This record gives sequence, C-alpha cells and structure tokens, in this order.
Amino acid sequence: MKNTAPISEKELRRRELMLSGNQLKAILTISLPLVFYACVGQFFQLIDTFIASSMSANTVSTVSFVAQLEKMIMAVASALSIGGGILVARSFGSGDMEKVKSQISTLFFSAIIISLVILALTIPLMYPLLQLLKMPEELLLQGTIYSDLVVTSVIFQFINTIFFAVQKSRGSTKIIMFGNLLVLGIKTSLNILTIQLIEKGILDRENGIYFLPLATITAHFTLTLIAVAKLASKNNPFRLSFKSCQFKSNFLAPLANLSIPVFFEKFIFAFGKTLVNSLCATLGTTVVGALGVSDRICGLATNPIGGFQEAESSLISNNIGNNNVKRAISFFYRTLILALSYALVFFILTGIFRLAIIGVFAKGNAAFAHEIDQIYYWERLDTILIAVNSSVMGLLYGFGKTKISMILNIARLFVYRIPVLLLFMKIPALYAKVGISGVGMAMCISNGLTGLTAAVVAFFFIRREMKK
Repeated sequence: MKNTAPISEKELRRRELMLSGNQLKAILTISLPLVFYACVGQFFQLIDTFIASSMSANTVSTVSFVAQLEKMIMAVASALSIGGGILVARSFGSGDMEKVKSQISTLFFSAIIISLVILALTIPLMYPLLQLLKMPEELLLQGTIYSDLVVTSVIFQFINTIFFAVQKSRGSTKIIMFGNLLVLGIKTSLNILTIQLIEKGILDRENGIYFLPLATITAHFTLTLIAVAKLASKNNPFRLSFKSCQFKSNFLAPLANLSIPVFFEKFIFAFGKTLVNSLCATLGTTVVGALGVSDRICGLATNPIGGFQEAESSLISNNIGNNNVKRAISFFYRTLILALSYALVFFILTGIFRLAIIGVFAKGNAAFAHEIDQIYYWERLDTILIAVNSSVMGLLYGFGKTKISMILNIARLFVYRIPVLLLFMKIPALYAKVGISGVGMAMCISNGLTGLTAAVVAFFFIRREMKK
C-alpha cells in the first residue's frame, strides 16, 4: 500500500470490507445510512411542500419552478462531487493516501472558487433569466427575490456536497446521514416557525415564502462550519491544505473528463424540467405546483434508491482502483436487487394511500387535488423501471463512464419526455381526451423507456467488460 499519510485502524477495516469483505455487508454498511437519510429527507421535503401549500397554491408553483433552476446551478457541484469522488475512491482503493489528501484539498478549494463565480454571475441576471425560462408573469417578482436567496445558499451547498463526496468515496456514510439530518432539522424547524408567525399575523402570508430559503441558508451554513472544522482538523490524515492542492493537468484533466459530462447531464436535465414546467404553466398556474407535489410523492419510492446508487458507485470505483473488475460488476447485481425490492414495497404503499396523501397537500382545494391526482396516478407507474435506471447509473459512474450516463439522461428528457408531452398538449384530439393527465403520462413513458434503455446499455456494457 502506498500509504504515506497514516490512517486509522477503523478506516483500514472499512477499506478491507470494501475491497475484499462480504459484498452484501459492504453495500448495506455504506448504503443504509444514505437510504435512511434519503427516506427522512424525502419526508422532510414533503413537509416543505406542505408548508408552501399552507401559504398559497402560487407559492407551491414558485417553489416548484425555482427548484429546477437550483438544480441547474447545483449541477456544477454534483459534477465535481461525482467526478472528484470517483478519483478519490480509486486512489483510496489503490492505497495511495498522499494522493487522496491532495485530491481532497484540490476539490474543496475548486468548489469555493466556482461557487463564488456562479454567485457573482447569477444574482444580477436573475430577473431576465426567469423571464427567459418563461416563469408566469404573476410569479415573476416573487420568484426573483426567492431565487436570489436560493442562489445565495449555493456557496455553502457546494462545500457540503464536496465534503459528503469525500466521505462517501472512503465508505464513511454515517457522517453524511447525520450531517444531512442536521440540515433538515434546522431547516424544517425554522420553516415551522415561519408558519406559526404567519398564522399569528406577524408575517404576511405571501411574503412568508422568502423565509424558506433563509432557513436553507442557515441550515447549510451550520453544516459548512462542521465540515470545515472536520476537514481542517489536525487529527484528520487528509487535512485540508492549500499547499497540497494540485491544480495540474494530471488531476484536472481526468477530473474534467469525468465531471463535464455529469455537469451537462444534470444541467440539461434540470433545464429540460424547467422547460416542462414552462409548458405545464400554459395549462394553468397551479399545474406546475401539482406536478411538483406529484414528483415529491413519487420521490418516496424513488429518491431513497439513490442511497444504494451512491454506495454502488463508490464500491465499484474503489474496486476498479484495486484492479478487481469482476467484484466491481457483482456490486451492480446486488444493488439492483436491493433497489428493485425497495421500489416495489413503496410502489404498493403509495398506491394504497394515494388519495389520502394527495388530500394532505391539497388543503381542501378540490380542483388542486384533482390536478395532482391526474398527474400522480400515471407518474407512479414507472417506479420499478426508475430503480433499474438508478442502478445502471451507479454502474456507469463507478466505471467512470459519465458520457454514457449523460447521453441516457439527455435522451430521457429530450427524446422520451418533451416530444411526448408536446404531443399530448398540441394535438387537440389527444388533449381533449387526456387533459392534464397527459403530463403524468409523459413522465411515465419517459421514465419507463429510460429504464428499459438503461437495462439494454448495462447488458452490453457488462458483457464487454467481462470479455476484457
């Protein structure tokens, strides 16, 4: 082992489990904290949506619209975390701990610099940007102020995303779970306080929306303080050091090669969802909110699967670094079984309690409840195939095949989703027959076809790797 930076006995045991231990135990040890957080996180997101719906249906629509813009910006952080995480995991798997330390410091300071640049460019241009994205006129002023506050939290979210990527690449996921739970706890507590102030007449109901991103800023800033303290600690063998940064081609070139496709994948997909919101807004202002609520409910079955995917990609990357391709591929099969099992259970549960869950968010608004149900009834049908797609993405990320994953996700939106949605909207006979349900049908068709395509890609990819 090229271990020039001493690491703890606990870290060595975790590395041994990832590279040669029981595979199911390795997956569960690393993924369960992530899955647990994702479950709790999705529940808290539903609370956030419920809080927004307590303000007004327009507030739900504004939050849903801006959520995609936030994802577009956070695509940069996601790209850095996935690309950097792959490189760190491979170095960790190979045993080159000095290289791990250098890569962590380079990632961290790169994230700070990039987030500050984004902040400086985005905030002054927010109003025309939202106009360009076709935000409804009645939401534009509110959306601009809300978006500026959301973007302000980006610098802290960037740092936290990199911190989590570093921990995940080394198989340390409990701290990710606890850190995210801290963020959720602070954010939700402040949001509940906002609702109480509104109910008591201290805050205006329409202006209460601005306190949602302020709660996000406070929560992520708190986590950033903890992350910096841990990364800069003298007891950390991978302690942050600007001197350890390697802003050189031998690290930046492979980082760019892995991260740029991920950035385009995440950015274009989020931009495409913004286009979908814009199209849905032409059907009625509250349709965007109904789609947002439907997405959140579907997330109960699909988002936690991301925990399995993240563990899978980390385990695969570590084993690729250790030159064990066969073991790396076998992690994909085990992850697929776990993801499908989880998705099936929640598919059944959300089907049984569908109307009850929708009623909670509609707040007695029968028309809004009907819109949500028209979309959600169809959108939930693709749950199983989303689990397949998620597992395949973990396989591709782990092997560093980010260009393939980019193509799959772009096709998901611009080949399978938007053209289908336009057909349902623009052909009079079709729209007269399906109405708003066409939005849910488009989601179902696009996610389903993407899952099937991903399965075919995985089959040929694995066959090629095994032949090698």
